[in-house]
Amino acid sequence: LLSLLGVEQLYDLDRMDLSVKTPLDLPAQMTLTREILKLKDPHWLAKRGLTGPRLLDRGDPGKVIYSLLLYESTGKGNLLRLETDNYDLALNINEGVKLDLGSTAKLRTLIHYLEIIESLHKKYGRLSHRALRELEVPPEDRLTRWAVAYLSETENRDLKSMLAASLERLYSASPKESFFTGGGEHTFENFDSKDDELILSVREGLTNSVNLVFIRLMKDMVRHHIHQDPAAGEMLRSMNHPLRKEYIARFADLEGRAFLEKFYPKYKGKSPEMAFQLLLQSIRPILGRLAMVYRYVHPHKDLASFKTFLRNHFPDSEFAAATVRSIYEKCAPERFTLPDIGFISHVHPLELWLVAAMQKEEKLELSRVIQASDSSRQEVYTWLFRTSHKPAQDMRIRILLEMGAFLDIHRAWQRLGYPFDALVPSYASAIGSSADRPAALAELIGILVNNGYRMPMVRIEEIEAAAQTPYEVSFSRKTRGGERVLSPEIAEVTKALLFDVVKKGTAIRGYRSFVRPDGTEILLGGKTGTGDHRYEIYGKGGALIGSRVMNRSATFVFMIGSRFFGTITAFVPGPDAAEYGFTSSLPIAILKALAPKLMPLVDSPGEGKPPSA
Repeated sequence: LLSLLGVEQLYDLDRMDLSVKTPLDLPAQMTLTREILKLKDPHWLAKRGLTGPRLLDRGDPGKVIYSLLLYESTGKGNLLRLETDNYDLALNINEGVKLDLGSTAKLRTLIHYLEIIESLHKKYGRLSHRALRELEVPPEDRLTRWAVAYLSETENRDLKSMLAASLERLYSASPKESFFTGGGEHTFENFDSKDDELILSVREGLTNSVNLVFIRLMKDMVRHHIHQDPAAGEMLRSMNHPLRKEYIARFADLEGRAFLEKFYPKYKGKSPEMAFQLLLQSIRPILGRLAMVYRYVHPHKDLASFKTFLRNHFPDSEFAAATVRSIYEKCAPERFTLPDIGFISHVHPLELWLVAAMQKEEKLELSRVIQASDSSRQEVYTWLFRTSHKPAQDMRIRILLEMGAFLDIHRAWQRLGYPFDALVPSYASAIGSSADRPAALAELIGILVNNGYRMPMVRIEEIEAAAQTPYEVSFSRKTRGGERVLSPEIAEVTKALLFDVVKKGTAIRGYRSFVRPDGTEILLGGKTGTGDHRYEIYGKGGALIGSRVMNRSATFVFMIGSRFFGTITAFVPGPDAAEYGFTSSLPIAILKALAPKLMPLVDSPGEGKPPSA
């Protein structure tokens, strides 16, 4: 209501004459809130079997924040039936926090993979076997090569069969490979080391949430997006391709900006002299280095000033006048390029440029820094334009191509409710590095429940203001249809996989949670995710030299039967998270413990499914 009415404080809202109708199920809301609050009681947790391995086996249970979100798919849209937590303050962890929700990202990755397969079916599904065999496909585009091979060998070309076949594609789960992604070499681990030696299908990779399967799947997806432009492969093969220089210039601009944004906070707010002295602190006191830095930062200062500088920094040395003049002239900045000056002084050239710029313009804003450094950023990368550096060029071109591919993937995720403005351009986004929100995951699984339609998420149905006064006015939500964002085939295939995750995968703890008195089951499906968010510092050679725990989260995004869906989340913010070892097993176990209290709601007749679904 605060957001909808543009009111800043609850006090101001209390002064309004309003009656509001929400779709919340009040008896269930009150019952589940009481149950959620009991999760801080160690004795209650032990009684319910929630204190074992991967659950609350250590750490203060009173510091864990829990949240439960439940929607019902109806003809009016997705109605909010429950939203409760054990947190007394205003923070809403479902919508107000950017959380590392771990392997829940595999669900978004899988859906986009199926979208790619669907696009390939549409593109090639009508071609004859002969025409398919004559196609030339870049060897790096493994998804297109698989699709062409599959369609050229089968008579069963319907989309559902092709999607099912794509789930049987095999990937290694071995962690013994490094991946160049996100601008550098990275290695990844599986949650369970018993998976390391396996070759698994995409289906098995999702059911058992195997990281390396999804890292390699994301790699194939990225390369598929890259090779949708034929120029990408040609550019990497040929040194004479006209786009190479353009890409290298773009990389120089992009990486140069990144370095300046890194250096700027170090010098922001400093006077010109303070900035210069701060720069000198990071340089070993070697004559040639200091002399080069002084002459570049202060190109117009005279010989006498240079002599004073040397005397202050080398008080135990005596320099003849001829020596000082010789050094002064040899280090004249016009005799060197900016990269050469950086090389000689052992300082990044753009850090030198920034400090020099601050000598001319005090209180330099970052926007002005970026604008003024345009030509210098290009100059720093002049070595990269030389044809003798093809491997270095190729590496940087691949970085840009990868970033472009992640823009395509991000657009696909956003169409399905991904809440943030960018993805981390790394294969690690497949296993959670780009973060998410529980409410956004609920909306995603709602699309599956509604067979590919993105329906309105309804929290408020009616508002009546100033009733029985001359100013009386009422508002009600219009029932509107949803937007189709996924094909029914993809929705059907994905839902079947999510039911398997509970039946025989990482969420097996939740199997048969919702059982009627007659023994029949309301099926539970979903995807697990554990986020162990750490800030890690690596030294030379990739050795880990420091680690700081930021928070810990565990989420289960679920669907119950054909109508209900939502998320349940456990979250510990800050350094306290280091005391806990719970995984997504915890929210699944809690949901199972709460299932008897939820049964009256989830087994009710309901208001009917949307006509579109």
